[in-house]
Amino acid sequence: MNRFDNNSAKVVLKDGRNKSIRNRHPWVFSGGIARIEGEFEPGDILSVFDSKGVFQGKGFVNPNSQIRVRMLTFNDRPIDELFFRGRIEQATSHRLSFFDENTTAYRVVNGDGDHMPGLVVDRYGNTLVVQFHALGTARCKDVLLSILTDILQPSTIIESSDSRAIREEGMEPVHEVLMGEGNSPIRIRENGIFFNVDVLKGQKTGFFLDQRDNRQLIADLSAGKQLLNCYGYTGGFSVYAALRRAITTTVDISEPALSMAKENFALNELHPEDHIFSKANVFEYLRELNENYDVIVLDPPAFVKHKKSVNQGARAYKDINRLAIQKVVDGGIILSCSCSPFVDWDLFQKILFSAAQEAGRRVQIIARTGQPADHPINIFHREGEYLKSFVLRVFD
Repeated sequence: MNRFDNNSAKVVLKDGRNKSIRNRHPWVFSGGIARIEGEFEPGDILSVFDSKGVFQGKGFVNPNSQIRVRMLTFNDRPIDELFFRGRIEQATSHRLSFFDENTTAYRVVNGDGDHMPGLVVDRYGNTLVVQFHALGTARCKDVLLSILTDILQPSTIIESSDSRAIREEGMEPVHEVLMGEGNSPIRIRENGIFFNVDVLKGQKTGFFLDQRDNRQLIADLSAGKQLLNCYGYTGGFSVYAALRRAITTTVDISEPALSMAKENFALNELHPEDHIFSKANVFEYLRELNENYDVIVLDPPAFVKHKKSVNQGARAYKDINRLAIQKVVDGGIILSCSCSPFVDWDLFQKILFSAAQEAGRRVQIIARTGQPADHPINIFHREGEYLKSFVLRVFD
């Protein structure tokens, strides 16, 4: 069986810089590397040794990235098709046992969370949307797609690799149909609820699969009430709530997203004309809002995209939450989310504390929710825990 590891070169760490690898962290940054010996190409799989020559593991090497090595294994074993098949089978078996016909859309492979650095695979029925966030993973594209096809038997595979991470890897964005016809939108079910998903032009891979559990939670909390869904995209939270007899307002800056939200209402035999869909900047919408809502959902894009913008992004999170706290009824509920890996739980709670303080209202935390089961987190890789959500109750 063909091997993918390059045995003619190796990575040598600086003295004392192997602690993170001993702790099984999957990233080795450029500052920890003394040298790379031998001939190699960016994206090759090389063995990593400490300064005393002791083997540490194997990983994808990219001399153009700050994350110089993305570790695949901490054992001295060959990296071949059997290796990758084993990792993907581990990931897919968990999902295939977890979901049934009521939920046909979920994440199949979650990058480092499934010990497959740089690979994200989302399933929408018979369609797979794949993302290659690391150069080494992209170089293994053919074998990875072959394995995914063999295990999952999709009719269509679409690549949608477009993020800040791939630019840092020295890669160019890719949006193309790799197999099948690539029709879009496609229809999925989530907890028995229907949605149309634009897998070609939609945000992320087409749908915010990681908010599945939160959508169900908000449906229960908003039954028969008035819901304001900020950054509503294609109406996921709104449809769930409307099916529980809530009156909903969906706010998003994208007209195409709102049009699809209306379609999603109709798919579930709901009447869009009984609800409000507003194309607006959420900050401006909340500032000008005259009525108060029973439940407000805040699921903004990542305001903190890198470490340098933590302070600026934290102010944006504080401002949007302060406005929401001011606009919810006495005893009302807010679901406040952050999808930035640079905002940890502690910082996010401090931001909400400041927002509540400035709003001058009493606020309780009644729940904390994170990523669902199909978005697992490698326990040695805290950066993989990006989604943090607080359910708040607000009083005068």
